Amino acid sequence: MPKKPSANRKKSGAATVPLPDHRALGSLLAALGGNAGSSDVEAAQEIMWDAWDSDDQRQRVTLAKKALKVSPLCADAYVLLAQEAARTADEALQLYRQGVEAGEKALGKTAFRDEVGHFWGILETRPYMRARQGLAQSLWESGAREEAVAHYRDMLRLNPNDNQGIRYILLDCLLTLGRDGDADKLLRRYKDDGAAAWAWSAALALFRREGDCPASRKALARAVRSNNHVSAYLLGRKKLPHNLPTLISMGGEDEAVAYVHDSAPAWAAAPNALKWVGAVLS
Repeated sequence: MPKKPSANRKKSGAATVPLPDHRALGSLLAALGGNAGSSDVEAAQEIMWDAWDSDDQRQRVTLAKKALKVSPLCADAYVLLAQEAARTADEALQLYRQGVEAGEKALGKTAFRDEVGHFWGILETRPYMRARQGLAQSLWESGAREEAVAHYRDMLRLNPNDNQGIRYILLDCLLTLGRDGDADKLLRRYKDDGAAAWAWSAALALFRREGDCPASRKALARAVRSNNHVSAYLLGRKKLPHNLPTLISMGGEDEAVAYVHDSAPAWAAAPNALKWVGAVLS
């Protein structure tokens, strides 16, 4: 089965205090706004808040199916079923695709015309954006990589503030595919990003473009300063744990584990990149 989206793990701040789940927070804000239950889609979404909050997988799946009976346009129901009920990767992909289609219909054409640039800031867009991220990841894992990249890029068009951390996933995808020019454009677009993931992937991008040179070595040094635990996992000197961290602290070992888990394929796709890191840091 496709892995669950990992962007929120990368986007965690310096503190390791658990944050409220963004879906539960959305439920609270909707309730405070007095919008809950005013339509079939919203009634179905209320069922989904209960599903996300449940510790029982069977109950979560049952509630997701119940939500779809209330409204077949409940995108979050498809997301949960893709993550927890799909028996094959292809079945999960199709559920995510249904979720995206349902989300598009629920939002309507007006949202895609008038709200471009601040999706996610509007609560009603979030189930659609979650479904689209799941679809893109499933497409990537199935081998439909250009289609996946197209989804990620369009998600950043809809929501350039990138609350989901799509830019990290997209950068890894572009580097894995050898699309260095597009990777450089993305790096410039979010040049003020201070995350270790951004610094390490920026060093890789520069090495791909210019090889071992003062500029790439300087970029690598910046990456090491952002998180000096990454190289040990990247070079295989430490093994990644079986269970990935759900929370990360900037500069911490948990952040390094999360980064290498997600970004190792991009490094492996660049000839001599790992050898370069080992030589420079030895």
